[in-house]
Amino acid sequence: MSTQEAPTGASAGTVLDLLDRSRAGLVQACQSQTASQRYTEAHLAALRAAAALVAARTAATGRSRPRSVWEVLPGLAPELGEWAAFFAATGRRRLALERGAGGVSAREADDLVRQSESFLELVRRTLHLPFAEPLPGELAPTAPW
Repeated sequence: MSTQEAPTGASAGTVLDLLDRSRAGLVQACQSQTASQRYTEAHLAALRAAAALVAARTAATGRSRPRSVWEVLPGLAPELGEWAAFFAATGRRRLALERGAGGVSAREADDLVRQSESFLELVRRTLHLPFAEPLPGELAPTAPW
């Protein structure tokens, strides 16, 4: 991380841990047995990546009202505003899935895994970190669950 990107609200270890957990979530998504599980894991992976960026750029300033990371992200990284809106929408769908309402197709789940992986790499680039290795091909979500 450059000095410009050095975390002010969280330690570098916390930021890197969130990024590692994001990647692990993508691997878990690829190994999930159902499209709903894949979709949920992929969204949570994106959420952890966004949390890493927010942690890196947010100063600890006492208590404020809780806000969604997707609400905070555009103010800290305007270039990721469209991603924030996209993942806010997928988050609402994820919550519905977790409640057992509705479903997703294998294609939708697979697309979200790929989008979440792209988002993770954008966050890494924004934080001036090296790219991670792509998900192994044998983990790529392709099975028609």
